[in-house]
Amino acid sequence: MQQTLDKLRELRLGGFVAALLEQSQSKHYQELSFEERLGFLVEKEYTRRENLRLNTRLRNAKLKQSASLEQVDFGVSRGLVKAKFLELAECRWVSNRHSLILLGPTGVGKSFLACVLGDQACKFGYTVRYIKVQELLSELLQARADGSFTAFWGKLQKTSLLIIDEWLRDPLSAADAREILDLLDERYRKASCIFATQLPVADWYRHIADPTLAEAMLDRIVHDSLRLELQGESMRKLTTKLKGKKGGDASLRSDNH
Repeated sequence: MQQTLDKLRELRLGGFVAALLEQSQSKHYQELSFEERLGFLVEKEYTRRENLRLNTRLRNAKLKQSASLEQVDFGVSRGLVKAKFLELAECRWVSNRHSLILLGPTGVGKSFLACVLGDQACKFGYTVRYIKVQELLSELLQARADGSFTAFWGKLQKTSLLIIDEWLRDPLSAADAREILDLLDERYRKASCIFATQLPVADWYRHIADPTLAEAMLDRIVHDSLRLELQGESMRKLTTKLKGKKGGDASLRSDNH
């Protein structure tokens, strides 16, 4: 038995080993057939490997925060339709290589919901990467400088879902717009993006320095993207534990002031 376990460990079949030890220490499995017991062993190893792959996808996704579908509060008034969001959470739009524009004022939960969808995509087996626009531009610039651009660029292209947060929070210069356009062009109808932004789509054009680049960027985003538009007050305000006169604003004055 020990030799068998050692060989299984050498083959890196940790789940198989754990299941085999469990069966050897429990009387419940003795009544099962060989095929049934073997099935349990294989299932344990398969589950272990699936969990490892999922953890790797989540780690590589670099999501801004840990977020799951179970954590979404559909009771808050912010225009989030439960049926529509649950449909998005099935990730068929990722399979179809569509994108998603996630609109709403600051604090309404855009980044959190984007991370929820990213978490869901990882669970469905897709590769995901979360990044803010300025971080993306910085990483592209750094990759060009240190000679890793080809590898970094290839990794971005192979990512099934790219979550771009703070989209057009700051106006894009012509140079930055070219970088983003090249990325969008490579991913066009090949992979999905989430654009999380406070800026209405109608205002995007004037936030991109070069009109020609602006036209090209919008043409690649708007027509193949679903939209989820949120509204309402900041979730930070609604969920604060501080109590005050203005929906959670607390006075910071002490007795000495």
